[in-house]
Amino acid sequence: MTRSRSTQLWPGLLSLFVSGLAATLTSAATPGQLSPQPPQAKAASATPVAAQGAPAGPQHAIALHGLPAHAKDFRHFDWVNPDAPKGGRLRLASLGGFDSLNPFIIKGNPAEGLMRVFETLMQQAPDEPFSQYGLLAESIEISADHAQVTFRLRPNARWHDGQPVTADDVVWTFETLQREGQPFYRSYYGGVSRAEALDARTIRFTLADRENRELPLILGQLPVLPKHWWKGRDFSRVLREAPLGSGPYRIESFDPGRRITYQRVKDHWGDNLPVNRGQHNFDTIEIDSYRDGTVALEAFKADEYDFRLENSSKSWATAYDVPAVTEGRLRKEEVPHHRPAGMQAFIYNSRRKPFDDPRMRAALGELFDFEWANKNLFHGQYTRTRSFFDNSELAASGKPGPAERRLLEPWRDKIPSAAFETLPTPSQTDGSGNIRPQLKQAHQLLVAAGFHIDESSGKLLDESGKPLKFEILLVQPEFERVVLPWQRNLERLGIEVEIRTVDAAQYRSRLDGFDFDVTVGGWPQSLSPGNEQRAFFGTASADAPGSSNLAGIRSPAVDALIEEIVRAPDRAALVSRVRALDRVLLAGNWVTPQWHLPVDRLAFWNRFGRPGIVPDQGVQIDAWWSDLKPSIAPAAAAGG
Repeated sequence: MTRSRSTQLWPGLLSLFVSGLAATLTSAATPGQLSPQPPQAKAASATPVAAQGAPAGPQHAIALHGLPAHAKDFRHFDWVNPDAPKGGRLRLASLGGFDSLNPFIIKGNPAEGLMRVFETLMQQAPDEPFSQYGLLAESIEISADHAQVTFRLRPNARWHDGQPVTADDVVWTFETLQREGQPFYRSYYGGVSRAEALDARTIRFTLADRENRELPLILGQLPVLPKHWWKGRDFSRVLREAPLGSGPYRIESFDPGRRITYQRVKDHWGDNLPVNRGQHNFDTIEIDSYRDGTVALEAFKADEYDFRLENSSKSWATAYDVPAVTEGRLRKEEVPHHRPAGMQAFIYNSRRKPFDDPRMRAALGELFDFEWANKNLFHGQYTRTRSFFDNSELAASGKPGPAERRLLEPWRDKIPSAAFETLPTPSQTDGSGNIRPQLKQAHQLLVAAGFHIDESSGKLLDESGKPLKFEILLVQPEFERVVLPWQRNLERLGIEVEIRTVDAAQYRSRLDGFDFDVTVGGWPQSLSPGNEQRAFFGTASADAPGSSNLAGIRSPAVDALIEEIVRAPDRAALVSRVRALDRVLLAGNWVTPQWHLPVDRLAFWNRFGRPGIVPDQGVQIDAWWSDLKPSIAPAAAAGG
């Protein structure tokens, strides 16, 4: 599950990516280039507390494999400053612009930060492996047979127009997202057969899939929308008016493609809830849109906005050599986190020839020289990603253990033999730029796939004599410097490669329609993957427009392993099943893995206060506050 109170961390991503950053650095990042993800997604596969021997009846929270850390009478989360002052302004930036204020549909490019306007039934605690506490809902009750989940809304929950949030709103939202929302919702809530309002404040969900223990938590992450406001409006169309919400912020003003401003709701109904205390401290949050990443960086150094998540190793190493950093007015910090890395990669569209051949995909991967790029482009800052679940115990390694082998054995004739052997790893070079062994291996793979080099032209031809030519689709010009060396290596084998960088709207449109050969993308992961894997890699999502299954994976083995993960009875079984899935995905060569970092690189103007605790999921920008008397300490002392 990915975590979310935000809608778009990266443009071109259907909102929430990067293993929790969407919840932590909401709308604060300089966007990277990753794959589409849903605007509201889960954080972990969980076992309801009722199944762990908790008292029967309504509960204030549910947790992963046990009880929540906080009792019913808790006052606030441990990682916040409950006395943080309110006021001031936070200025953020986004790339690519926006043309819609509805983040829940496939149409349009939604503005950053919209989930500050909306609220969910429950809220995740970022300092626990996975626990959810009541937000709009004051309680959750799970039946002993796991056939029903019942939520009871808080009596004081209100929309910004003063009307109460009702059970009808919840049912209408659920049904509307299933019918007209992004394709993700249909698979995400696919195990729910019915939603019904028992009274004005009580909602009961009937589960068709009783074995899926995470469904109650998935339902807790349901964003709730006002039925009365949407009456007479077409939910499926791009929205160009400020929507009504119940969250801590409302939209004050917006200029499509340029800027959106959120104003804190001064009389917000939930200000004193334990899950909100110490958060949502800024009176105003302004998000400016930039078309170019270089311009955005220069604007930041000119104090045009306040906070930046730096995703460029080159910029981190070289672009902040300015007096403001030396003087301590502008801070740089590397903040460790404990999120699984997920997978960022070159993704091949296996719906198209010749990318439907795994040998072809493997050959292209041989020619990506990460070690050279890390040394010459990234200042040695990155670690090569070797798993779809890297940086966690879920990552497969070595040969499969007995539990993994039992899961893989029924599919022996339908998956690559590499899944049963020592785990294949990305090709490794010495970083010198000499890739003769990789060229030889790539050539052998291409010959096996039916290609040959035309001696007169030096072009690589397929069996029909047609030259191999394809396009790499990008959304950020800054990423071209990463792709160009790969392009040169590919051309050494006679492969024609065109690099095409498009604006965010066109990029999203092309990904939604799977109109690409190769792109840069990825999938977030958590410590407890679950049914979101269906949307990421399942056959049913392969041809659904707007799907997260960019690679077009259609594999009965992958489908079966995902279902095993969803139904894992305990942690040990979950780990084995995820590792088995990891092996099959890696052996299929649907992607060429790129890299990851175990830290978040933060740059910010030194005018803020912040809690002394950083939870495992990373920095929570909504828990910061304006500080009119910031400390002026050298940035180097903070680890920059």
